[in-house]
Amino acid sequence: MTILKAMVLYKQEPIENNPLIYSDIDKPEPGHGEVLLRIRCCGVCRTDLHIAEGDLRPIKLPIIPGHQVVATVEEVGEGVQEVRKGDRVGVPWLYWSCGRCKYCRRGLENLCDNALFTGYSVDGGYAEYMVAKADFVHPIPGFFDDRHAAPLLCGGAIGYRALRLTGLLERGEGSLGLFGFGSSAHMIIQVAINKGLDVYVFTRGEQRQEHALQLGAKWAGKPTDESPIKLDAAIVFAPAGWVFIEALKKLDKGGRVVLAGIYMSPVEKLEYSLLWLEREVKSVANVTREDVREFLKEAAQAGVRTEITIYDLKDANKALQDLKHGKLKGSAVLKII
Repeated sequence: MTILKAMVLYKQEPIENNPLIYSDIDKPEPGHGEVLLRIRCCGVCRTDLHIAEGDLRPIKLPIIPGHQVVATVEEVGEGVQEVRKGDRVGVPWLYWSCGRCKYCRRGLENLCDNALFTGYSVDGGYAEYMVAKADFVHPIPGFFDDRHAAPLLCGGAIGYRALRLTGLLERGEGSLGLFGFGSSAHMIIQVAINKGLDVYVFTRGEQRQEHALQLGAKWAGKPTDESPIKLDAAIVFAPAGWVFIEALKKLDKGGRVVLAGIYMSPVEKLEYSLLWLEREVKSVANVTREDVREFLKEAAQAGVRTEITIYDLKDANKALQDLKHGKLKGSAVLKII
């Protein structure tokens, strides 16, 4: 049995305790309908941090995190037809959906009752190899190199679903607020502007405000600052209940706030006046395969450039620590090969 390296989470605890352990693992083998992937790199996501620290209850321990995987197909299992050896593919958060439950039948496989999630309920991409379902991997457009493609697979895809749920893409115009300006927001602003939207960014760090302006934001300030205009829609990326309240305060009549995170701290107080006048709140849960594939095309057409910081696989704890403490501009990516 070939021995490989991976960063394995055995126990959930604060990331400062370095809970991910650089470990030897057996090389997996693809089953029916599966492919064996030689991982080239893997993006680092705030969801990985929530899993490591226990904000999300454990489904499987030990677990290899990571769900922004760019890889090359090394072997194909029985029954695989559309994916071939040597293909460059990406693996996102949605590892598998059943296709049978009422949500899957309605085109909402992101809400599947039986879904499996990469790096959470099955081993993910903080490793040299992994196995994936052939029907759930995605071709990577040639416009992107491996490392700049990795953040597109989660931060980009979930941000794109959130952008679609604002309703502004259908209108082709409007004012959009982005609350929090990390990995996801710095990609989505580029797509939103390419689609003709006016974007206003609310984030505490001056460096991130400047980054937003460089990418084309009409205005950038703190979440508590007075908004220059009332917003037609807002996306909240920051996992903080108080930021959600600030987004509601800045929303115009009939506007919508979309919550893009998998986790958020409690909302202490919500005045009904903030929801009145037909304002709406919508959460995003996971992504569908259509979301990922549509976003990859949109990102290539818009010429999206991802800001990345590269870390070695064995430094995954450091990458997550830097993410937690706001030290990253854009996204962190683990270099595997």
